[in-house]
Amino acid sequence: MKIFDPRRLLLIAGPCSLENEGVCRAVAERLTALGKAHRELTIVFKGSFDKANRTSVAGPRGTGLRGGLALLALVRKEYGFPVLTDVHESVQVGAVAEVCDVLQIPAFLCRQTDLLLAAAATGRTVNVKKGQFLSPHEMAHVAGKLKKGGAPEIWQTERGTTFGYQNLVVDMRSFAIMRRNGYPTVFDATHSVQLPGAEGGKSGGEREFALPLARAALAAGADGLFVETHPDPEHALSDGPNMIPLGDLSGFVAECIAVWRSVRRRQVG
Repeated sequence: MKIFDPRRLLLIAGPCSLENEGVCRAVAERLTALGKAHRELTIVFKGSFDKANRTSVAGPRGTGLRGGLALLALVRKEYGFPVLTDVHESVQVGAVAEVCDVLQIPAFLCRQTDLLLAAAATGRTVNVKKGQFLSPHEMAHVAGKLKKGGAPEIWQTERGTTFGYQNLVVDMRSFAIMRRNGYPTVFDATHSVQLPGAEGGKSGGEREFALPLARAALAAGADGLFVETHPDPEHALSDGPNMIPLGDLSGFVAECIAVWRSVRRRQVG
């Protein structure tokens, strides 16, 4: 069964790293409240069991496969959300597909044919992030691999393009260009304001720009948002500088929904 509904705004949200049960429950409870407040949302809980592309070898990587899948299974069972996590190697795909509704292909791996085909073959939804090194036009080939592999539902996520000197830039044309592939487009609001490797052995970020970019992406035609959030970003395991504080998430989402509604009214009218 497909998850995406064009009549609803897709919101993929959760902590960068799954970390522990307390963090997962805090985020899931806030997402539950958001779902009740905004019936036009389709919410997918996300979290990573392995931060496999850390800037430094000393960077903490997370729960690991078994612990992470246990946390995702808990969220799925107790809160009722579809759940999403990244896969980095083909060998991980089978175990992840047993628990998760959506398999995500990280941006740096979006051209790895074997990984794409393995994810597609599970029959699960696949969310593939556009590599920071790709133009939006090149995503047609990435989506084509997933289609060839039999993926029943494909999402394409824009997360910014490498501009050099530890910065990313978002081309708002990406959503219209990638939509030509025939699949929903998602904007990764928090990774797009990341400053890769800018804090020595780890990445920095400018979360204050996540909301204006998210509003712009929805105005440009994005079908969904990817937002990482945490109860205490300053002490998060990873990506703290660009995550949205959990206490600010409701206001963030409300402003984004207002833009999405406006765009939808124009499309319907």
